[in-house]
Amino acid sequence: MSEIKYQSTRSKTENKTFAEAVIQGISPDGGLYVPTQFPKFDIHCSDFLAMSYPQLAESIFKPYMPELTTATIKSNVNSAYDTKFSSDDIAPLKTLGEGSFIELFHGKTQAFKDMALSILPYFMLTSIAHTKSEESVLILTATSGDTGKAALEGFADVSGIDIAVFYPTDGVSDIQKKQMTTQTGDNVHVFGINGNFDDAQTAVKTLFNDEDLKALLGERGYRFSSANSINIGRLLPQIIYYFNSYKLLVKAGTIALGAPINICVPTGNFGNLLAAYYAMHMGLPVHQFICASNQNHILTDFINTGIYDTNRAFHTTTSPSMDILISSNLERLLYHLSGGDTEQIQQLMNGLKTSGRYEVSPMIKAKLDSFYGGYADEAKTQLEIKTTFTQDHYLIDPHTAVAYSVYKDYVKATGDHTHTLIAATASPYKFADSVLEALGHDATEGTPFDRIRKLSEITGTEIPKEIAALESAEVKHGGTIEKTEIRSTVAGLL
Repeated sequence: MSEIKYQSTRSKTENKTFAEAVIQGISPDGGLYVPTQFPKFDIHCSDFLAMSYPQLAESIFKPYMPELTTATIKSNVNSAYDTKFSSDDIAPLKTLGEGSFIELFHGKTQAFKDMALSILPYFMLTSIAHTKSEESVLILTATSGDTGKAALEGFADVSGIDIAVFYPTDGVSDIQKKQMTTQTGDNVHVFGINGNFDDAQTAVKTLFNDEDLKALLGERGYRFSSANSINIGRLLPQIIYYFNSYKLLVKAGTIALGAPINICVPTGNFGNLLAAYYAMHMGLPVHQFICASNQNHILTDFINTGIYDTNRAFHTTTSPSMDILISSNLERLLYHLSGGDTEQIQQLMNGLKTSGRYEVSPMIKAKLDSFYGGYADEAKTQLEIKTTFTQDHYLIDPHTAVAYSVYKDYVKATGDHTHTLIAATASPYKFADSVLEALGHDATEGTPFDRIRKLSEITGTEIPKEIAALESAEVKHGGTIEKTEIRSTVAGLL
C-alpha cells in the first residue's frame, strides 16, 4: 500500500500529509480533508484481543500518519490516554440484551468529544514541529455544547496555540455553559452568540477562507486551524473506540470473533457515525449503520429520500448537541460514496450554499442502503430515559436516549437482532434538568446544582467530580455577541 495522503472533498489539487492537513484544518477550496485510501486492520491477528486501548490506537494511527515516527505516535497516545479518563477501559461497555452502550463519557468533560480532543492538541503540536511552522495557531471552534469544553480543556495553556470557541447562548444546557464559561487558561476565549449552532459553524467555516482576515493573521504571525470534526485530526481518533468495543464484546463472549455488528449513533454533525464507517472500511465487520436524529431530523429525511433540505423549522431540544441542520461531515461520506467525484461534491455543496438543498445521484442514493435513518421526538426521548432507568436501572442522557429509541424502532421495523453498539455520548449529569423531568420530577426548583444533587439522590448514582466542581468555579467568560460580529471579534483577538 502506498503512503496515505489527504485530499480535499472538492478538488484533486490538494494533496497533504497528515501533519499538513491537521494544521490546515479545512482545505482552501472549502472542502474537508479525507484519506486517499483506508488501511486495513486485521481483527483476526493474534494480538488484537490482548491490545489495550492505547496499543490499539497506536496500531490504527500509524498508517494514517506515515511521516510521524512510531515513537512520536506512541508518545502522543500515552499523553492523551494516561490519566485523563476515569475508566481503565477508557470507553467501557454496558450491555442490555442485544445492545451494548459504549460509554464515551469518562473523560474530563463527561462527553464523547474527550475521546478525540484529548489527543488532538498533541497531534497539533507534533504537526507544527514536523512541518517546521513558525506561525502560532488560532483555533476557531463552533460548538453545540460538548466540543467547546473538550477543546478548551485540551488546548488550555498550550504554548503557541490560542483557541476561540463560539456557542449558541440559548442552545446549550446550564452545565455545558458553566463548563465553558469557567474555563481557565491564558490562551482561551469563549463567546456566546445570539443564534444557533449552524450560524456559528457557517461563520467559522467562512472565516477559514476569508483571504483578508487570513492576511491579517499572517501579518501578526498566526494561522487558522480547527478543533471541530471538520479537522481530520479530530475524526481519526474516533475510529479507535469502535474497534476497542468490538474487542470487548468478543472477550466478554457476547459475540464471536468475526461476527457482524450494527452501530447506532445519535447524530448531529455526522463525525461520530462517519468514524464508524471508516472503521468498517478498515475491516470492522459492520452489518448496518443506524443514524439516530432528534426532532431536527434532516439526516433521517436525507437517508430515506436522498434529498438534503435545510429549508425547514429549527427546533431547540433537550439533546442540544444534535440541534443541527448542516451536518458538515456528511460531505466526507458523499465523497466516499461518489467514488471520489470531487466535481459532483462541489456541485452538491454549491447547491447547499445557494438554495439550502441538494439531491444526490441514484448511485449515491443506492449506496445509502447501509444506513438506516430514524428519529425520536421530545416525547419519545423522555419516555426512553424513564423506561431505561425504571426497567434496566441504567441512567442515560437525552442524546443516548434518542439513539436507544431509534435502535428499538429499527429492530421492530426490520426484525434484525444483530448485536448493536450504541454510542452513549454524554453523562446524564450534563443534562440533569432534562433527565429529572423525564423521570417525572420537578426540574425548576433550586439551582442547577441543587437539581444535580436531587438527581443523584433519586437515582442512587454518583455525581461526576468534574461536574460537582463546577458549582464553585468562577465565571471568566460571560460575553454574548451577534452572529454578525464573529469576524470582528476574531480580528480583535489578534
